[in-house]
Amino acid sequence: MPVSVTMPRLGESVTEGTVTRWLKQEGERVEADEPLLEVSTDKVDTEIPSPAAGVLSRIVVGEDETADVGSELAIIAGDGEDAGSAAPAPAAPAKEEAAAEEAAPEPAAPETPSTEKPVEQEAPAPAAQTGGGEGIAVKMPALGESVTEGTVTRWLKQVGDTVEADEPLLEVSTDKVDTEIPSPVAGTVLEIKVPEDETVEVGADLAIIGAPGGAATEAPKPDPAPQQAAEPAPKQAAPAPQQQSAPLVESKPAPAPAPAAEAPAPAQAAAPAAEKVSANGAGDAGYVTPLVRKLAAEKGVDLSSVTGTGVGGRIRKQDVIEAADRAAAAKAAPAPAKQEAAAPAAKPAASPLRGRTEKLTRIRATIARRMVESLHVSAQLTTVVEVDITKVANLRSKAKVAFQAKHGAKLTFMPFLALAAVEALREHPVVNSSIDQEAGTVTYHDGEHLAIAVDTPKGLVVPVIRDAGDLNLAGLAKRIADVAERTRNNKISPDELSGGTFTLTNTGSRGALFDTPIINQPQVGILGTGAVVKRAVVVDDPNLGELIVPRSMIYLALSYDHRIVDGADAARFLVTMKDRLEAGQFEGDLGLSS
Repeated sequence: MPVSVTMPRLGESVTEGTVTRWLKQEGERVEADEPLLEVSTDKVDTEIPSPAAGVLSRIVVGEDETADVGSELAIIAGDGEDAGSAAPAPAAPAKEEAAAEEAAPEPAAPETPSTEKPVEQEAPAPAAQTGGGEGIAVKMPALGESVTEGTVTRWLKQVGDTVEADEPLLEVSTDKVDTEIPSPVAGTVLEIKVPEDETVEVGADLAIIGAPGGAATEAPKPDPAPQQAAEPAPKQAAPAPQQQSAPLVESKPAPAPAPAAEAPAPAQAAAPAAEKVSANGAGDAGYVTPLVRKLAAEKGVDLSSVTGTGVGGRIRKQDVIEAADRAAAAKAAPAPAKQEAAAPAAKPAASPLRGRTEKLTRIRATIARRMVESLHVSAQLTTVVEVDITKVANLRSKAKVAFQAKHGAKLTFMPFLALAAVEALREHPVVNSSIDQEAGTVTYHDGEHLAIAVDTPKGLVVPVIRDAGDLNLAGLAKRIADVAERTRNNKISPDELSGGTFTLTNTGSRGALFDTPIINQPQVGILGTGAVVKRAVVVDDPNLGELIVPRSMIYLALSYDHRIVDGADAARFLVTMKDRLEAGQFEGDLGLSS
């Protein structure tokens, strides 16, 4: 029996979603759990799998339309209902096919019924022609619950260009997401209503696409001369009253050769380009998001050489990152042999952004506004301590290979720092609190929900590890690696981006010694961890006295809300972390003997 596909709940606070792309069309077969459509909310973009195997008999919610959680999106017919599933979708064509089937057996017997049937068969022809000539408006979709407008950043097609159904047509930027808008139908771009860098409200017309319907034979029809397309119509219409059976035989072959003769030319011309795009997903016409293009430009990756692993061969951010890593490894291998010869000629490559002036993206503008608001809302101060983590570094060197083999996650310094932080939060709950100055209250949270700042092409995204205080070293290592990977690949769920009580940001991942991070409201503390570097340090040896030896050192910078956290509170928190890390007693967590 038919199965209904409904809009799932994609987060605790998400009440609706927008269908951005159907991966299957009416009449196509789909397997259980196979991706069926793509949905966008104000927090996440994701794919919705099919709940059952069968045939997609009807699409209820079209692309760029918004539906409430739990509402019906489509209907999947059972395996034995393939024939019936295709008929209900287009009602008008079903009636025409039924009329044609009734007409087919009758002309063979008497000639009088055949004189009536040609009239019925000629009636749909003008309707198809008028439908093919009407323009379909491409509208600005709702790309989030709170998004009311968007900016056209780039047109991927120009007036006169042909476009296929679901092929990317333009790029749009909002304050939450940069995305591509696909064409709702196949045809020709007749008019572009909104130029690049112009902002319009949701629902506004962006462009007009001619020759809707998406059929391969309909797309070339507007291309031939209008006189040739117009001539067959009067010829068929004029003889119809005089010879009704003859025009049926002549009218069908007449249009058939014309598209057959003309269609191969554009099809063959477009075939090589289509093959190149489908092979790697790159190029101006390929389905590559602006974020991926920007990341590829920053890392110097040629998209034409990258094989996409996404839906339909689409290139994802991870594909670009892996390609950049492979290129870096390839360059590093021959470097030692030719280092002396290549050193004098080596020059840093100039960034493609050098000398350019670009409009501020909405996402960056939103981040900027929230950072300024955070500074205005709270009284922020930063305290820094220096920590000797030589013992941690030695333990990590001994255990990292076995740790990765056992737990499937790399043993970085981050899990050690996170474990020391959540233990210190439990001892100093004032740093793990939130303040409501209007109500005159402070809430000391009953759990350590650790937010981890993750660097992505669109900016810092902060997923949350809930109840991080209940995890051991291995659990934190796996959870940190998991949320970081899913955040960079846009697979993190909306519920995982809220509810944090304290934030940890690894500013040392790019070599910074320390910084003064800005608090993630409504939290009252954020810890920045600097780079681990070896320096000559004076140590007090009980037998030899003061010695200068190389040690692995790190700076920990705590920014806190001075309205509720005093300087002494911040210092006590940092010293607790310092003592825990310098003691280096993590052998039990790593399975090593003390």
